[in-house]
Amino acid sequence: MAPEDGASSPLQFFPWMSISPGCGSPYPWPRELKSEERGLCLIHLLNACANHVAAGNVENANICLEQISHLASADGDTMQRIAAYFTVALADKILKKGWPGLHRALTFTKKSLVSEEILVQRLFFELFPFVKIAYVITNQAIIEAMEGEKMVHIIDLNSFEPAQWINLLQTLRARPEGPPHLRITGIHEQKEVLEQMAIRLTEEAEKLDIPFQFHPIVSKLEDLDIESLRVKTGEALAVSSVLQLHTLLAADDEMLKRNSPSESKNPISYNFQRALQINKNQRTLGEWLQKDLVHVPGASPDSALSPLSLAPSPKMGSFLNALWGLSPKLMVISEQESNHNGSSLMERVTEALNFYAALFDCLESTVSRASTERQRIEKMLFGEEIKNIIACEGTDRKERHEKLEKWVLRLELAGFGRVPLSYHGMLQASRLMQSYGYDGYKIKEENGCLVICWHSRPLFSVSAWRFRRYD
Repeated sequence: MAPEDGASSPLQFFPWMSISPGCGSPYPWPRELKSEERGLCLIHLLNACANHVAAGNVENANICLEQISHLASADGDTMQRIAAYFTVALADKILKKGWPGLHRALTFTKKSLVSEEILVQRLFFELFPFVKIAYVITNQAIIEAMEGEKMVHIIDLNSFEPAQWINLLQTLRARPEGPPHLRITGIHEQKEVLEQMAIRLTEEAEKLDIPFQFHPIVSKLEDLDIESLRVKTGEALAVSSVLQLHTLLAADDEMLKRNSPSESKNPISYNFQRALQINKNQRTLGEWLQKDLVHVPGASPDSALSPLSLAPSPKMGSFLNALWGLSPKLMVISEQESNHNGSSLMERVTEALNFYAALFDCLESTVSRASTERQRIEKMLFGEEIKNIIACEGTDRKERHEKLEKWVLRLELAGFGRVPLSYHGMLQASRLMQSYGYDGYKIKEENGCLVICWHSRPLFSVSAWRFRRYD
């Protein structure tokens, strides 16, 4: 929003906000700033801070963090909340790089409980439509691919939510030719999660009189032994991966680091005057960030748009090749639609700001600011993901989200052929969106794949694949 006549512009305050060493800490003004002006200040400070962290300039980064702390708030408006979690992540990055012993001492007892992790995953399932739509699309693709099959085996690479497979069991029960014998292999790190899955699904299958087996495998995805999947001759195989495959990219980090440029040490520039001339009330925060956050100097271009930039990924390649060797009739993959796997810290900060701004915008539009569920999911899920993207390196950095273009290339190189999602599946996804009254969410078709957006910002993708023989 442009400043009203007589109102103060944040531009006049930026000289006070010098981030050179030794500057004072004058803060008479934060409460005088309007929400849009405060948001612009926070974007500027976050990017300045990230540049200092990337350059190893701890003193200037510390000054930025102090200034941000007077504007950010974990229970304020959307930009204040985002800034709070990015501040934590940048501070964590400083400690890890400069004082690893101090960092370990401060975080030694901060281990999340399994019950808390399951809780926030369920909250994400309930408060957002993304996983529900992925389940609907996956199930419809399985129904279509398995028409007439008498023995169906599904491998679930992230088996924690029984709702997906309960719905599939109910749909299979209504098949004109009758239900098949269904076997689901569920993979999860936590044994108790798989035990609950087995109980719920077995009860539902018995109620529907469907021959059913649940085969649990307690394992991280990167440690999975393909032989343990026990794929049998005569089974029609489907693989479901919901927000899981990207974790395998962490194992390839050492090779990526050897081939990547060093992080940028250039200061970021920001065109505040142009930003203030645009009516912010007519845009979501995600659009605001995307329009007003200029390109970061030194950051690589969006590598997901360039197939030639696909980095070597032996772990991912060997895993996909192993799945290809099982000859799946169908594989459905859902992933975050953002490039959080860049080698440059500034690239990751910029991409993450845009992506999580849209997710925080979603909550701002649908859940009250005082909601404990909202606070939990922002802190325990999004906050931890942001920290992982920004503060972690090597195998510790699991949240290596990449865009659909890269997944398409990887899967095609592994020998998979794309299966266009059906009109009926798209229609079901649209009806689900309408039935929940998710205003602001949109779905669109891209080359036979589905992309779920918040307004115009793509956030998640769903694509289907099949085993394809090499010529």
